[in-house]
Amino acid sequence: MASRATPPDLTITPRYRRFGRGGGTKRWWLGGDPVGSALYDALSITFPKGEAYFVESVRAFREGAPPRLAEEIRAFTTQEVMHSREHVQFNRRAIEAGYDMSRLETRVDERLAVSRTRPPIVNLAATMALEHFTAILAHELLRDPRHLAGADAESARLWRWHSIEEIEHKGVAYDTWRHATRDWPRFRRWSVKARVMLYVTRNFVVDRTAGALELLRQDGIEGPAAWVRLLWHVWVRPGMFRKIMGAWLAFFLPGFHPWNIDDRALIAAAERELAA
Repeated sequence: MASRATPPDLTITPRYRRFGRGGGTKRWWLGGDPVGSALYDALSITFPKGEAYFVESVRAFREGAPPRLAEEIRAFTTQEVMHSREHVQFNRRAIEAGYDMSRLETRVDERLAVSRTRPPIVNLAATMALEHFTAILAHELLRDPRHLAGADAESARLWRWHSIEEIEHKGVAYDTWRHATRDWPRFRRWSVKARVMLYVTRNFVVDRTAGALELLRQDGIEGPAAWVRLLWHVWVRPGMFRKIMGAWLAFFLPGFHPWNIDDRALIAAAERELAA
C-alpha cells in the first residue's frame, strides 16, 4: 500500500457541544443491556485523564512542527479538552446511577503514572497507537448503528459526536510522530511503533475487560456468566473487537497512515444525524 498523508483539504473543527445536562442517565443506558453499558462506561472512565495525557504527549513536540501540523495540534488539543469535559459529566452520571468507579479510576492513574516515567518520544508513540485504536473504534461505531441500538438519546449523541472528532483528528498524533522521528531509520521507526502498539493493545484489552467485569459484578453478574456475556458482546454480536481487527492489523503494514482509509463520509452522515 502506498504511503499517504492527511488529506490536504481536511479541516479539524472543534464542535462545542454539551450533553446530558440537567438530567440523569439510566444505569443500563444502552438499550437496557448491562453488558454493553458496562463496556462503554469502562471506556469512558479513561477519557478525562487519558485524553489530557494525549494532549500532553503531542504538544511536547509542537515546537518546530510545520505550520499546518502545528495548527492541527492546536485543533486536536481543543477537541480533546472538550471530550474530557463531556466524559467527566458522563462518568458522573454513571456514579449517580449507583456505580462505584474508584477501582477503574485507580487503574487509569496507575497506567499513566508508569507512562510518565518514560521518555517523551515513547509517550508520543503510545498516544499514536491509542489514537489509532480510538479512531477505528469510532469508525465502527458510526458505520454500524447496532453498536448504539436502543441507547438513550443524549448518550448516543455524546458517543457519535466524540466518534466524529476522533476520526477527524486521527492523523495528528501519527503525523507528529513521523515528524519527530523523521531522522530515524525506517526499520527503527517501524519496530518501535509496532512494539508500542502491541503493548498498549494488551493493556487496553486487559483493562477495559477488567473494568467492564467490575461494573457487571456490581450489577450482580459474576463468574463465567459475566465472561460469556462480555465476550459474546465484543467478539460476536455486535462484535466491535472482531470488526476492528483488520483495521488494527493495518497499523503494522508498510506504508500505513491513518488516512489510507478516508472515512469522512461517516463524519458527514453522523453530523446530519446529530443536526436532525
